[in-house]
Amino acid sequence: MGEFLTQLSFSFTVTGPIFIMLALGIALKRWGIINDAFTQAGSKLVFTVTLPTLLFLNLVNADVDQLGSGELFVFAAFANIAVFLLFEVIAGRMIKEPSERGVVVQGAFRANTGIIGLAYVANAYGEPGIVVGALYVAVITVLYNIMAVITLSRSSAANASLDHRFVLKSIITNPLIISICSALPFTFLDLRLPDVVMQSGRYFADMTLPLALLCTGASLDLRQLKQESGNANLSTSARLIIAPLLITFAGYSYGFRGTELGIIFLMSAAPTAAASYVMARAMGANASLAANIIAMTTLGSMFTCSLGLTLLKTAGII
Repeated sequence: MGEFLTQLSFSFTVTGPIFIMLALGIALKRWGIINDAFTQAGSKLVFTVTLPTLLFLNLVNADVDQLGSGELFVFAAFANIAVFLLFEVIAGRMIKEPSERGVVVQGAFRANTGIIGLAYVANAYGEPGIVVGALYVAVITVLYNIMAVITLSRSSAANASLDHRFVLKSIITNPLIISICSALPFTFLDLRLPDVVMQSGRYFADMTLPLALLCTGASLDLRQLKQESGNANLSTSARLIIAPLLITFAGYSYGFRGTELGIIFLMSAAPTAAASYVMARAMGANASLAANIIAMTTLGSMFTCSLGLTLLKTAGII
């Protein structure tokens, strides 16, 4: 029991600071210190500038040996595809309303790896973890965009507006993917940027997670939690329990241990990405349900992630 409590304490050092920042974002919004305009501008700044800078600098500074094994990223791709297909089958049998079916599936598979997942990894493993996490995010971001369009296109409104060029454009213009691909030549060729450029970039990078978490908290609509929705509960359970359980067990069975298995769990235990709301609204699906899922998973992730991390640490496999 003492070991379990020790590992539980460690788990809250990983998840606790993140949710304190989320709560602070909620409080600052309620107190009127920050508003919707700040949240929108801050989120855009994070997505287009500071987060790409963070990923770029960590990869530029990394040794090739720190990038992790290619097997990890191949596994992540196949594991997430398998989970997506499983949720497609489940939702097809349990949810009759087309405009909600795709939203439930997207809420279940589309984890917030770029912000909260990466923040989990940073707190648990520091900069070496961010390096591996950056490549994980790049691989998964491509898949998420493709799978989201596939599942949301099942509603008639979505089919009317579906344009496959949208998927390709969202991938090749994604700032995270661009920054990671730009950094890899520096890593493999062992090139270094001037110190003044690195230090200036570090100023941007250091503001990424605090600003991102504040904006995420401020953008949460807690009123969504009052809406009773069996479909939201189904998607939340899938995102916070079923997906991390299946993906982590598959990773363990494949042979991953230590940091790699920890990253697999932390990324898969992250809540539903805020981008799922934007995608659902753009493709004519039930955007209110998407917002409900985001709110529920974001608040619930602290407890499910902490418990899962505690159990894995107590078992000594990460």
